[in-house]
Amino acid sequence: MTAPLLAVDGLVKHFVAKRNLFGQPTSLVRAVDGVSFSVKAGETLAIVGESGCGKSTVGRLVLRLIEPTAGRVTFDGQDVFSLPAPELRRLRAKAQLIFQDPYASLNPRLTVGETLAEPLLLHTGLSASDRKSKVGELLDLVGLRPLHAQRYPHEFSGGQRQRIAIARALAADARLIVCDEPVSALDVSIRAQVLNLLKDLQQRLGLAYIFISHDLAVVKHVADRIAVMYLGRIVETGTGDDLFREPRHPYTQALLSAIPSLTATRPSARRLLPGDPPSPIDPPAGCHLHPRCPHAGDVCRTRQPDLAADATSPVTAERVTVAHATACHRWPDIRHSGSETIAADRTSPELQRLLDAFAAAKG
Repeated sequence: MTAPLLAVDGLVKHFVAKRNLFGQPTSLVRAVDGVSFSVKAGETLAIVGESGCGKSTVGRLVLRLIEPTAGRVTFDGQDVFSLPAPELRRLRAKAQLIFQDPYASLNPRLTVGETLAEPLLLHTGLSASDRKSKVGELLDLVGLRPLHAQRYPHEFSGGQRQRIAIARALAADARLIVCDEPVSALDVSIRAQVLNLLKDLQQRLGLAYIFISHDLAVVKHVADRIAVMYLGRIVETGTGDDLFREPRHPYTQALLSAIPSLTATRPSARRLLPGDPPSPIDPPAGCHLHPRCPHAGDVCRTRQPDLAADATSPVTAERVTVAHATACHRWPDIRHSGSETIAADRTSPELQRLLDAFAAAKG
C-alpha cells in the first residue's frame, strides 16, 4: 500500500495559561489532545468542529509553525519535528498555509508581484526575469491577469485577494496546503468560485488539502474524508457520505442537527447537547463529551474511547483508510436511535445558494 504524504500520530499541544512566582506552569490549556490521521497525495481531509476545538492549532502544528508538546508528524517520509532549520525551510516550500482572512494575510506595502516573487526568491534559484515570468503564470493559474502584478492588495476584492493567497501558496510547487477557513470571510457566490478553483488546482497539480472549517455544508462537497473534532480530540472520521448518512458519535449528530432547515421538523429530530463545552484547561476524564451526552455510561466517565474503525480495528497514522471510525464506547447501541432523521439533506438558504453557485460555475 502506498505510504501517505502526511502522517500525524499522537499529536499533543498544551499552552501555558498560568505560572507561579517561580515561572513554573500551574495551569495548561489542552488545545490538542492526542490527534492521529493521515492524508494521501491528491486527497482532501476536512477537519470540522466548533470554535475552540483545536482544529486550527492542528493545522499549524502540521506545518511546525508552533512546536508540539508531544507526537509525531511525518511529511513525505521526513519527521517534521526533528528537521534542522535548512531542511525545515525546504519542507515549507512543499507544505503551505492559506489563511482565513484575505485582507490580513497579504502585506499591504508590497505589490502582488512582489508578494508572489518572495517565495520564489526564498525557495528557488530563478533569475529576476524568470521570477517575473513565473509570477504571471501563477496569476493566470488562479484566474487573474499578469498586469495585476503591479497592483497593491487594497485594489482587489476579497475573492481576488484569496486567489492571490492561493497563488502564493503554489509559488514554490507545494504538495500539501492547509486551508484554514479559506472561504468563511467571502460572500456565498464567491465561496463557490474559490472552492471550484481549489478543486480544479487539486486535479491539475495533484495537491493534498487539509481543509479546516466549521461549515459542514461546505466540507460535504469538497472533502474526500472528514474528521470531527471535539475539545482537542478527533471523535469521528469517515467519508462525507458516511458522516451525513449515518453519523455515529453523539457530537457529530448534534453538529448535523444544528444545520438550519427551510422546512419544519419534529422536535425529536434535533440532537441538542445540554450545557456548555467544558474548559480545555480542565477537561473531563474519560470521554470529553460525557457530561453533555445523553447516552453516557460509567465507562464513558472513566476511560477515554479509542478512535476505532467499525469498532474493531484501530486507526493509526501508518494505515491509510477510508473506513468509518468512531471514538465512542456506546455507538453500536445508539446507531439506530434515529440518526437518519439528522443525516437527511436539510438545506439551509445559504447552502442552497452555494449549491446553485457550484452548479453555475461548473456549467
